[in-house]
Amino acid sequence: MTLYDKIDRYKAAIDELRPFDGDMLKEIKAYYRIGLTWSSNALEGNTLTESETKILLEDGLTVGGKPLKDTFETLGHAQAYDFMFTLLGNRQITENDALTMHKMFYKDIDPKEAGKYRNKMVIITGSKYAVCKVEQIQTEMNKLFQWAAMGRDKYHPVEFAAQLHKRFVFIHPFIDGNGRISRLLMNTALIQDGYMLAVIPPILRQEYISLLERAHKDDRPFVDFIAKQVLESEKEIMRLLHIPFPELK
Repeated sequence: MTLYDKIDRYKAAIDELRPFDGDMLKEIKAYYRIGLTWSSNALEGNTLTESETKILLEDGLTVGGKPLKDTFETLGHAQAYDFMFTLLGNRQITENDALTMHKMFYKDIDPKEAGKYRNKMVIITGSKYAVCKVEQIQTEMNKLFQWAAMGRDKYHPVEFAAQLHKRFVFIHPFIDGNGRISRLLMNTALIQDGYMLAVIPPILRQEYISLLERAHKDDRPFVDFIAKQVLESEKEIMRLLHIPFPELK
């Protein structure tokens, strides 16, 4: 049984409980709103802990001594996360969705750059690969979302989501926040197809970055890494909801 067969078996077990009722769905969304916001920000150096993220998002209480940017990143990511769930009505992800997410995430950090493509070259520390040239960003983004619209059904849904993440972050269209927006787009694709979110624990940051760098030449290990995070989310939600684990042969 392949990793993707196992993911689909677990998904089928979760699907037996769907559709989730109003309160349960609300609790699941709130649970991952904190977890995904904290983990995605922590991967990029945000210093808020998971408990501090929870207090900020649920109680509106800021943390003394922490950078203001960390607070803005947390609030902005949570807003973009909420927007992600408005995209469940259809199985499409557009350029405008990416721009909207970035505007929500970045508006309190730098309003002039929020929701706009960068206008200067950037270098990714630790990577030996150049990102897209400024004058090519719009063309590459057009190609990306044409691919997303036309080629989605050629992949397993989890593979497509990982590919979307990889391709977006390699373009690196924004001055900042590219990793977070790429992970939100990836998770949008996953939940549109009924899969659990891929939450990347900060403890796996080194492996994640290394596999993403390697993906310039061989993306299979990166795609499988993302698939494993989906599987872990499935296991987690099954434990939380007391869903019996299926026999795997």
